[in-house]
Amino acid sequence: MYRMIVMLPNLLTLSRIFSIPFIVGCFYMDGFLAHLMATVLFIIACLTDFFDGYFARQWRQVSAFGRFLDPVADKLLISTILLMLSGVGIISGIHLIAATIILAREVIVSGLREFMSQMQMILPVTRYAKWKTGMQMASVSCLLSSAMFPDVVILKNAGIILLWLAVIMTIFTGARYLRFGIVRIMDHPKKQYPPSPN
Repeated sequence: MYRMIVMLPNLLTLSRIFSIPFIVGCFYMDGFLAHLMATVLFIIACLTDFFDGYFARQWRQVSAFGRFLDPVADKLLISTILLMLSGVGIISGIHLIAATIILAREVIVSGLREFMSQMQMILPVTRYAKWKTGMQMASVSCLLSSAMFPDVVILKNAGIILLWLAVIMTIFTGARYLRFGIVRIMDHPKKQYPPSPN
């Protein structure tokens, strides 16, 4: 188990989780440098989402631990920062609906994945879900940057547009996951599973 955890791809995934309190702490400090540090840490954390999968495939270090932890790390990172941005008013008004949809989807899919794991079934991460996560990360990066440059309206506007685009992908992928999961659960006694929703 220890050897599995210390593999570089898994360490990169864990670093994404451990970076969260530092991002939040820096953001709540006053000053340009503190906000810059929060944004840089977030971007670095986002980059680990690419490199952990890349190295796992290249070095053939794909593990059950990594497959479990990777989507959890993404959800924790995005959900925490969305809540933080909503709390300080960077995401406000009708745009809170977008953040709420994203958070609700992550809770529902996580619950579905946990339930299916208890039935010894897997809910695989699809390429569409990866695109959704990438769009969320791009949106949050812009919104974090807007705290450093409040007069540069285009940064916040770009972040909001990307946030709503991410919502579209969130609803699309969430519906696919629900359909895939429900069909597998209903067919479980028959051991007849539909193909993965890739």
